[in-house]
Amino acid sequence: MNWPLISVIIPTYQREEALRATIADVLKQDYPYFEVIVVDQTKTHQPETQAYLEELANAGKIHWYRLDWASLPGARNYAVRRATGDIIYFIDDDVEMPVDCLKNHARNYMENPEVGAVAGRVFDRMKLADSQREKPGETYTIEYLPPQAMDPGIAWYYIDLVHTTKPQQVITARGCNMSFRREIFSKHGLYFDERFRGSAVREESDFCLRLRKTGYKIWYDPEAFLVHLGEETGGCHDISTRSLKYQITFYHNHFLMGMKNLTIDQQLRLFYRLFDCHVLGRPPCHKSGSPLKIITRAGFYSLGFFKALGTVIQSNWNNGQIYTKQDLVKES
Repeated sequence: MNWPLISVIIPTYQREEALRATIADVLKQDYPYFEVIVVDQTKTHQPETQAYLEELANAGKIHWYRLDWASLPGARNYAVRRATGDIIYFIDDDVEMPVDCLKNHARNYMENPEVGAVAGRVFDRMKLADSQREKPGETYTIEYLPPQAMDPGIAWYYIDLVHTTKPQQVITARGCNMSFRREIFSKHGLYFDERFRGSAVREESDFCLRLRKTGYKIWYDPEAFLVHLGEETGGCHDISTRSLKYQITFYHNHFLMGMKNLTIDQQLRLFYRLFDCHVLGRPPCHKSGSPLKIITRAGFYSLGFFKALGTVIQSNWNNGQIYTKQDLVKES
């Protein structure tokens, strides 16, 4: 069988054991043609990790790039410019992969030329634990997502790539397990928006919304699965999810995605659901209903909105691709 070359891209930031285990799983893949690109934004590794990466790089088993900045979309763009594969496959630096993961991604492109991206299933440790708390003792699964999961205004509260068991078209992929045809980048000129900050929440959704305008489908394949460990920090974000900075960038990124890609009606519906779920704490978020916490979250919500508005206004003279510009200047 004529399998395509796959470029496996692993952006990483301040990860040690999880990174080593992730790379080991990739190198065990039962797949004939693939390269591994590690975009490393960690300033100083533990000796074990440093030695491990040096050994693999010297043996030609990985391409190891070290950078002095931390940006997940920036790292993705950096790797794409150096990848040689027909398929570009992104994973996080804290995943566990079965040996047939690459084959299951590649198969979708070989069987259907309309597929431009594959969204793999993610056995997310944190989200699986949440579903167990809601329904103790029950195995919660979904066969087909509801129609709302294809509506850009509200899809983000209906799409579930953790519990869904049947292959189907979807509106987005999860950044820890997603692949794309190379021509999405080379022919259509798409790139990840480096204005998505912090842990870059919604940067993959922004990319996928723009990808859909090319006419290609995003196909969900539950057999192309992996386990996401969901470490609290690292992975190209240097802030805790409990920090003030994270909370503001979380809302900034949601608003930025909406302002860039959605109609006014879709934006209003997204922003309402964002407030209803993440500020008021209603399902599916299930946050505390304490008046003080609601007021605090409303403050983050408001700050995030105005920061995103500033980002959009600034884009009239600056597209925000600062890491790509730095890289291209060095190359020239």
